Amino acid sequence: MEKPYPEQYYQFFEKFNQGEYYECHDLLEEIWMEQKHNKFLQGLLQLAVGIYHLECGNIKGARFMFTNSRKYLHKYAPRFWDLNVDDVLTYLEECLAVLPDVDSITYEEAKQLPFPYRKLYVEEN
Repeated sequence: MEKPYPEQYYQFFEKFNQGEYYECHDLLEEIWMEQKHNKFLQGLLQLAVGIYHLECGNIKGARFMFTNSRKYLHKYAPRFWDLNVDDVLTYLEECLAVLPDVDSITYEEAKQLPFPYRKLYVEEN
C-alpha cells in the first residue's frame, strides 16, 4: 500500500524519536524546499531545530524556534497529516516552560535541564 505522505515525513518521526534532531531538519527541509507554502512542515522543522539549539545551550535560538513552531502549527490543530497537532502544541508549551531566562548556557548546563522529551507518531487510520 502506498503511503499518503512523502517518505521523508515518516523518516522525520523515526529520527525525532531517536533524538537525532539535526537529521530531522535535513529530512523535512528537503520536502519544505519544494513546498515553501507548507507552514506545517516548517513548524515541525522548527520544533526539531529548537531542540537541537537547546541541546547545544543556545536558549535564545531554542525559544525563537519553539515560538515560531507554535505560531505555524496552531493553524493545523487539532490534527493534520495524521499527526495529533494539539499534542505537539502542548509539547511546545512544555518545552518553552523549562527554558531559563537567559540567552545561552553551557552544554553541560543544557544537559541538566528537566527537558520534556517526547515521542511523536503519525497515526494513520
